[in-house]
Amino acid sequence: MNTSWADNATLPAIVLATALPLAAFAAIFLFARSRPRLSARLSIGAVTASLLCSLLLLGAHWGMEKPVQLSTRWLASSSVEIPFGFLLDPLSLLMLVIVAGISFLVQVYSLGYMAGDPGFSRYYAFMSLFAWAMMNLTVAATLLQLFIFWELVGLASYLLIGFWVEKFSATQAGKKAFLMTRTGDVAFFLGFLTVLLGLGNLSIPEMNGPRVAELMAPAGITLAALLIFGGIVGKSAQFPLMTWLPDAMEGPTPVSALLHSATMVAAGVYLLARLFPFFSLSPTAMSVFLAVGTLSMLLASTMAMVSRDIKQIWAYSTVSQLGLMIMALAAGGYFAGVFHLTTHAAFKALLFLCSGVFIHLHHTNDIFELSRADCRGTRIPAVAMIVAAAALSGLPPLAGFFSKEAVMASLAGLSNPIWFLAGTLGVFLTAYYTFRLIFLVFVPRDRTLEKASALEEAPSPREGSHEHDGDFRWMTWPLVALAALTAILGLVEHPLKGFLTGPGTAVSPSAGGHGIWVTLLPLAMAAAGVGLAWLEFGRKGAQRAGFVDRMPAVQRLFAQRWYLDHVYRFLLDRVIDRTVSALCHETDNKVIDGGIDGMSRSAAETGRFLAILHTGGIQARLLVTFAVIVFLSIYYLLG
Repeated sequence: MNTSWADNATLPAIVLATALPLAAFAAIFLFARSRPRLSARLSIGAVTASLLCSLLLLGAHWGMEKPVQLSTRWLASSSVEIPFGFLLDPLSLLMLVIVAGISFLVQVYSLGYMAGDPGFSRYYAFMSLFAWAMMNLTVAATLLQLFIFWELVGLASYLLIGFWVEKFSATQAGKKAFLMTRTGDVAFFLGFLTVLLGLGNLSIPEMNGPRVAELMAPAGITLAALLIFGGIVGKSAQFPLMTWLPDAMEGPTPVSALLHSATMVAAGVYLLARLFPFFSLSPTAMSVFLAVGTLSMLLASTMAMVSRDIKQIWAYSTVSQLGLMIMALAAGGYFAGVFHLTTHAAFKALLFLCSGVFIHLHHTNDIFELSRADCRGTRIPAVAMIVAAAALSGLPPLAGFFSKEAVMASLAGLSNPIWFLAGTLGVFLTAYYTFRLIFLVFVPRDRTLEKASALEEAPSPREGSHEHDGDFRWMTWPLVALAALTAILGLVEHPLKGFLTGPGTAVSPSAGGHGIWVTLLPLAMAAAGVGLAWLEFGRKGAQRAGFVDRMPAVQRLFAQRWYLDHVYRFLLDRVIDRTVSALCHETDNKVIDGGIDGMSRSAAETGRFLAILHTGGIQARLLVTFAVIVFLSIYYLLG
């Protein structure tokens, strides 16, 4: 439903929600860079207003019958017209609330975590830039508009990951994240060009509408879907572009919480849900999505099983959970994927922020070093982390249990049981590596705490030199709020399902009615994962070493991330540097430079020849004339 700008009462709220963070970013850089307190007030004030406006929009449009589209002409050429505006439907309204809510809590938490940092004002400016780009991405009305803010989200994340510019590792991590996500974005760009050529416009409602199957051939839809999915793979760190996300932990911990919970990396899953009706037209593409999500989920889980860095463990977990969401969506479980995205936002942000408290206090990321410290003494973060870990593992009655149950029900509805079995294996691995960390950190031992793998060096204290004594009250109450959300979000499953799959959407609720085993088997696997972690790391007399540590070759494979980075390095050295770069170098020398040099030589030789013909040599000409006259005279005299 298109609505004019002036006549719609929703317009002021959506404009304020999406524009105020940009205003805060500009104000901080122009006027408040030397005033940290004012910078924080501007940024937090803007995101607070955005959160209030998004909640008002969600409440006002709950149970909406049709999407609301506010648009005006932006670009026009012959028969192609691209508008600019806002698309408000249940998915975008929910995501807007999630982004604004997590951004607000993370920025409040940062008041304590980043206190005293010399880049305090710059940090809040980048936070505002990120919030503005992400919120505008969620309500974009066209694929081109979404792509623009998609790239701005990438820029803001690059600035935040490499925030501590004096750390070489941080700048390298930022560049790696930027380049690997751009690799996927090239495919995304080609994908929306394919849609533009086939459909004639980039309107998201039209892409999800019934006419797209008439205007685009099945092969064109499949090609466009696979290319756009390339952007999703890069942004959500799925196989094979998955190793940049753990390295992105070089940024401040609140940045990690923001990127991993509901914003940057979740943007890929959001795009898959945003274009779910379009993608569903291609069974081939959905099968590819399912395979990539499954592979990413399992590979990331194995990496988390052997890591010693607390933030990297949660980063691998994020990759795994995003893979699980993609599996649900690819299996046709639209609500299951979006619901798990919603619950994951709460408990994953909570896990990172709790970890930030321990890193802030003890100046190390190493879980074995944290095990020696008194992490149980900080009770609120300790309890909150255990609650979040239980939710991540899918234990009842927390939110993660309900959302994972919905995901597993979607997988159980597929004809091939291999996907459901892979999902249950992922549930087991998730519970195992999560409670491995919990038992190591919160059940300390007086002996042999350094039983970690000798094949992987302990991570150095990444953030110790950047931490300052701050007000822990600012760091505590966001944990309480997120813990409460983690506990109660499962209770809103049915109202949220009615909202997301109601008449105001382009999707229909998936069929239910699966047996009780769909609930009991994953729950039993989660309990088995927790039990195995307790046997190896939690019980009295435990050796504090996992079963993988007793298999050095397998442990090395997992610790080296299945050698994916080695493959990237090989491809860069052999394919890019020695082949593509060498070919470009030869082409530049022999074709471009050689062609220009040949043209220059030809012009010079031609000039020399013409110069000889136009020397104007009078003496030579007189000599020739005199010789001709002499020969003619002799001829006539003798004749």
